[in-house]
Amino acid sequence: MYSLIIRNGKVVDGGGNPWFKADVGVMGDTIRTVGHIGRESADVTIDAGGMVVSPGFIDIHTHSDGPLLVDGEGHAHIRQGVTTNVIGNCGGSLAPVTARSREYAAARLGEFEGVEVDWTTLGQYLGKLERQGVSVNVVPLVGQGTVRGCVMGFADRPPTGSELDEMKNLVAGAMQDGAYGLSSGLIYVPGSYAGTDEVAELAAVAAAHGGSYNSHIRGENDTLLDAVAEAIEIGRRAGAPVQIAHFKAMGRHMWGRSVDSLRLVDEARAAGVDVTCDQYPYNASATGLSAYMPAWLHVGGTEAMVERLKDPAARAKLRQDILNGLPGWVSLHKGVGWDNTMVTSCPDHGLEGLTVSQIAAQRGTDDFDAAFDLLLEFKGRVHVVYFTIGDEDIERIMRHPAVMVGSDSSAIAAEGRLARGKPHPRTFGTFVRVLGHYVREQKTITLEEAVRKMTSFPAEKMRLYDRGLIRPGMKADIAVFDPGTVADNATYTDPFRYPSGIAHVFVNGKHTIKDGQHLGTKAGAVLRWKG
Repeated sequence: MYSLIIRNGKVVDGGGNPWFKADVGVMGDTIRTVGHIGRESADVTIDAGGMVVSPGFIDIHTHSDGPLLVDGEGHAHIRQGVTTNVIGNCGGSLAPVTARSREYAAARLGEFEGVEVDWTTLGQYLGKLERQGVSVNVVPLVGQGTVRGCVMGFADRPPTGSELDEMKNLVAGAMQDGAYGLSSGLIYVPGSYAGTDEVAELAAVAAAHGGSYNSHIRGENDTLLDAVAEAIEIGRRAGAPVQIAHFKAMGRHMWGRSVDSLRLVDEARAAGVDVTCDQYPYNASATGLSAYMPAWLHVGGTEAMVERLKDPAARAKLRQDILNGLPGWVSLHKGVGWDNTMVTSCPDHGLEGLTVSQIAAQRGTDDFDAAFDLLLEFKGRVHVVYFTIGDEDIERIMRHPAVMVGSDSSAIAAEGRLARGKPHPRTFGTFVRVLGHYVREQKTITLEEAVRKMTSFPAEKMRLYDRGLIRPGMKADIAVFDPGTVADNATYTDPFRYPSGIAHVFVNGKHTIKDGQHLGTKAGAVLRWKG
């Protein structure tokens, strides 16, 4: 009768309910029984005695768009129990592509040898993923920054009426191809050149197709409250559910301000705006070093940026703007500093793992010039982690009922073509760190609440109505883990380390992780919204 039976486990069903003892029976890709299963046999039987049986985790904030084209096995995520990746976040989907944006799209994939941008629409990109096969389910968003780049390139100005219509048509086309919503990354060019009205108009197109608005907001330090308010206002105007990414208060001078930002979320929800958030459980953030720089440096694209960085007058202005800010913009440098900014990847691998201050000392220059030199030498291809978030804010945000878990990382691997640089340890550890450090050790939240934040909550937000719960009729995305040993092992200087305690993972009923090892199974589905 059954293709899979998991016996004797503690079922944490994803709904926030207390665990209960039960067997779980699966037929094909669907859970059929939760309860006592007698002597019936199955193709695969797992004894989960002493372990937790939960829904597979849904990572609502990933950047796996490129890595899954290189290696569809998704090791860094599936080995944590993550069975679904939401891609296209921070305004940066890999589709659509136009003649104007093709060079930029190819540059984004330049680090992945052999991956050719041979698509124009989201549907064609998803078809390529599907043909290759993936180990995790894929849920696509369409990026506002990508759409703006398709139409306007790196122009820092409002769109004309015809340009706005063209952007709306691209969003509508992506929604028809299966996007679940619109994402924005309002600190990244070219998306950051858009004003609130423009973003709201595009979000309204997504909402008309039943989609959400998922935002990396316009600022997470001094402008945090204004940026949260803007995201809420965009959702209100557009009639779209709002998802605020990697919720935090950034920089030492902002520690404690999560009290105020969470209050904005509560007030918006009380007023009828569907706003929720996600969070990764680490003190450091990660981005490109170029994100430290004001928007004017990026106007015209990479080559124009490089030329400006050669100009001493431009460097002097950059230094002042980074230190003093501009109207509506504060550098990520504030409250962090170059001594807390570590290079994680760049073409000179010998610099990886060093702070900008250490690199400056090696080169006999000052910190600001070292940062500018890195961007100039490597044409912006420098990524960093920066230590910026306070422990109290992490725990306060994690306890909030409107906050779920999201890694803000890519489903790469600890070896092979994707094992480059020193990626943020959240890549290999976000979900297990919540379960090990914050549930078992810190007791910040309960096991049942943590699993809800990883499963049914993101499933509900993304309208994945057949996933995220251990219930008959749901898709058989299932994680089996030891609550006493589950832990993250990745560190900032040694990030390529898989977690402990994840015994088995099933994706659409297929055994993908067995005794902690990847079986090479590619049972993931490329999911398309049909709103």
